[in-house]
Amino acid sequence: MKVLGIDIGSYGIKGAVVDTVKGEIISGKKSTDKLEDTRPHKIISKVHKLVKKFDWKGPIGCAFPAAIHKGRVLSASRIDTAWVDADAEHLFSEITGCPVHLINDTDATGIAEMTFGVGKGYRGTVIVLTVGTGIGSSIFVDNILVPNTELGLIELKGISIEERASNRARKEEGIQRKTWAKRLQFALQYYEKLFHPELFIIGGQLSKKADKTFPYMKISTRLKAAEFQNNASIVGAAYHAASLSSRST
Repeated sequence: MKVLGIDIGSYGIKGAVVDTVKGEIISGKKSTDKLEDTRPHKIISKVHKLVKKFDWKGPIGCAFPAAIHKGRVLSASRIDTAWVDADAEHLFSEITGCPVHLINDTDATGIAEMTFGVGKGYRGTVIVLTVGTGIGSSIFVDNILVPNTELGLIELKGISIEERASNRARKEEGIQRKTWAKRLQFALQYYEKLFHPELFIIGGQLSKKADKTFPYMKISTRLKAAEFQNNASIVGAAYHAASLSSRST
C-alpha cells in the first residue's frame, strides 16, 4: 500500500510517499521551512501546503510531537498548549481532504525500526529513544507498542533527562561528545533498572554519528543505532496509517 508519511518536527515538516509493504520511501522527500510557531493554525497550514506539493489524494500517516489517543492530542510539552485536547486527526483530514491517522512521533520511529529495521525479530522489552532537540521514547513488549511514553521527561536530581542529555543540551552547553555520551549512559542505566530491556535502539540526530558516541557508552543492554535514521518517523507513521486503513476496509 502507498501512503504519504509526514513527520512534524522542530526543524520543519517533511514527508514522502512510502511503500508500507516493503517499508521503503518511494518518492523524493519534500519539506517546509523551520517550524518557528507551533500553534494549531500554523501547523495545519504547513501540512496542507506539504500535501499539495505531492498532489496527494490517498491515506496519510502523520508523526506528531505529542501523546496521541484516538486522534486527539493529550500533551503539549513540545508544542503550543492550544493543541491539548484538539481532535488533530479531524483537523488534518478536513484541511487535506484525505484520511489522516496520527501517532506520536517516537512511537512511529519505533514501529519502523521494529517492523523493518534493527529491532525486527526482537522479543521481550525494547526501548527506542530519539535523541535530538528533546528525547522521545517508545517501548515495545514482544513487539507490541506501549503508546505515548515520555521517558525523556523523567527527572533525575531535579532535572529532566532530555534537559541534561539531549542534542540541544550538548550544543547549548558546548560539551564534548565523550561527556555527552556519559550523560546518555547515565540515563540508559536508569532505564535499565526500571525496565530490564533486551535492546535499546537510538534514533534521531544521534543515529547519524553513532560510531562517534556509542564507544563511550558502557551499559549492559545491547545498543543499536536506528537503521532509518531521520526517515524512521515517516515510514512508521505511514505503516501505522496503512494498518488502520486495512482494518476499516
